[in-house]
Amino acid sequence: MGERRPETPAEAEGTTGLFVALGKMVKFLRERKGLTQREFGELVGYGPDAISAMERGVRTLRPEVLLKADELLDAGGLLKEVIPEVEDAMTRSRTRHPEWYRSYAALEAEAVELHFYANFGVPGLLQTEDHARSVFAKRRPFLNEETIEKRVTDRLSRQQVFERYPAPIVSYVLEEVALDRPIGGPRVHADQLRRLLRVGDMQNVEIQVMLTRLDQHPNMDGAFNLLTPKGHGQVAYTEIQGYPRLITESEEVRKIADRYGIMRAMALPPSESRKLIEQKLEEL
Repeated sequence: MGERRPETPAEAEGTTGLFVALGKMVKFLRERKGLTQREFGELVGYGPDAISAMERGVRTLRPEVLLKADELLDAGGLLKEVIPEVEDAMTRSRTRHPEWYRSYAALEAEAVELHFYANFGVPGLLQTEDHARSVFAKRRPFLNEETIEKRVTDRLSRQQVFERYPAPIVSYVLEEVALDRPIGGPRVHADQLRRLLRVGDMQNVEIQVMLTRLDQHPNMDGAFNLLTPKGHGQVAYTEIQGYPRLITESEEVRKIADRYGIMRAMALPPSESRKLIEQKLEEL
């Protein structure tokens, strides 16, 4: 069987735009009906986090959900009418990965465990709004203001993962350089360090710092994330120069998880890491 040709950027953008537009439509109809995301989710068979992801366009609104939603939300056939387009978009967007693995944002939003290794910058879920805006404003090639604001909004919306119940288990290993690089200037950097302290105080989060002075390191291959999606085994995600790689092969994931475990053992414990962050904040 031959492989389907790669989706062009225009096709991919069109598919994403369809689901974003549908998500906004469903959210409008749901709120007009006076239903919370939890209440609506119970009626269509999904949790509130899944409904949130669908309404933001980061998770596919499946035809069966649209069918139920059309009646529940008094859409008058409007949602039923777009089901053929949704089915076509789903067919065009299929890859060799299973359906539950097609959207990293959806995976992250529903994961029961999240583990991050950052080798040069603060990970997105930990960034303040000003830090994120500074990151996107200095990217090359330059982004226009509209794109910058959209990316900042999208990044901040992902941080809802910290507000979920039940809370996921989250850990970070940050290279010390991530604490030293003053992205956005002294004020923005100070606020960023304070956010690390606040998030690190959460019961379900551990932040550890890998000191620069260590003379050995088990992973010089770059940053990565490890996720355990609800109902599935652990997977890994890497991104280099804008090229994402979603890793599901169990042996590859095991090797990355092994490196992460060694790094956690080598890094400062969470309490010592906190003291180091506080020290760097005081020195600004």
